[in-house]
Amino acid sequence: MASAIEKRAAIVVVTEGGPHIWAIVNAIADRLGPVSVILETPESKKQLLVRRARRQGWVSVIGQLGTMVLTRLGKRFLAGHAARMIAEQKLRTEPQTGQSIIQIASANSAECLQAIDGIGPGVVLLAGCRLLSREILAKMPCPVLNYHAGIAPKYRGMNGGYWALASGDAENFGSTVHLVDAGVDTGGVLRQARGKPQPGDTISSHALRQAAFSRDICIDAVTDALAGRLTTIDPRLPSKQWYHPTVWFYLWTGIKRGVW
Repeated sequence: MASAIEKRAAIVVVTEGGPHIWAIVNAIADRLGPVSVILETPESKKQLLVRRARRQGWVSVIGQLGTMVLTRLGKRFLAGHAARMIAEQKLRTEPQTGQSIIQIASANSAECLQAIDGIGPGVVLLAGCRLLSREILAKMPCPVLNYHAGIAPKYRGMNGGYWALASGDAENFGSTVHLVDAGVDTGGVLRQARGKPQPGDTISSHALRQAAFSRDICIDAVTDALAGRLTTIDPRLPSKQWYHPTVWFYLWTGIKRGVW
């Protein structure tokens, strides 16, 4: 079995980047060997919000924009908390020396497929990137997995950790690695990890906390993919897609329930 894995050991991560993603990439590289990172340019917030407004209306989207601004400010004001978490959890949140990085405009592009074909991976792990189109997925040469910072399918979409806490469902504060299909975090669940937020954690730091206790499930799922032994599980949970909370809901939940 070891020789078979070695022959297919190329690993690709497709991502927009971020400290929590680099923590996972570095953990995989430490255990399984080199990881090639395909780094896409983040989608513009304007495009994201316009598309979302067509589904939800501008009132909700403006409220979500307010929370996105607060979240960004929170990362600056709570940088000390994040630094302590990084040190305590021994996270490496930056690309390491010699890291292979291929920069592209979009995961849904011919250049992305060309990069993947050139590497010839045994597995592609998506982590914080665009939703792949059916056309792109159909052309993938290997299993495609996704790391999702939430317990799927109950907390699909955005801010899965926050929504579990805001819903009074702290036992489902966690992360999922699942197969990728054309839906939003709807593919078959492979592995899940649950943890606990710590004092000082907020919506700005949940992703980093979740990454800290989810490194092993990412390593295990990638290992299974390389060995050709992927097996899905049934979490027996309802399915719902979530977005950013509106700023008025976020403030109300923080004041009333202490969930920030």
